[in-house]
Amino acid sequence: QVQLVESGGGLVQAGGSLRLSCAASGEIFEIKSMSWYRQAPGKQRDLVAAITRSRTTTYADSVKGRFTISGDNTLSTVYLQMDNLNPEDTAVYYCETVAIVAPRAVAANYWGQGTQVTVSS
Repeated sequence: QVQLVESGGGLVQAGGSLRLSCAASGEIFEIKSMSWYRQAPGKQRDLVAAITRSRTTTYADSVKGRFTISGDNTLSTVYLQMDNLNPEDTAVYYCETVAIVAPRAVAANYWGQGTQVTVSS
């Protein structure tokens, strides 16, 4: 029903920048919010940043001042600008949305497949 495709991951040196993109497609009536999560090996998946339709943004303390989440008018495409990266940012980054697929449907969560971000020291 709803597909999320992430792109923009890769290998970067400490202090560098990357910009992740997440594109939503499928039968979408309304996107309530879009979020980025990350999961490092052996660790749980944690919220990195989120944005709602009202453009309210939320950031993990560890990325405040370094990462910026943004999106288009409908949040069908969302970006995560990551600056001043450090090795602790190394993880698989996942895009997640809370979306409604029909006018009277219940909102549900959908996940992308993830994109690897590796920061070398």
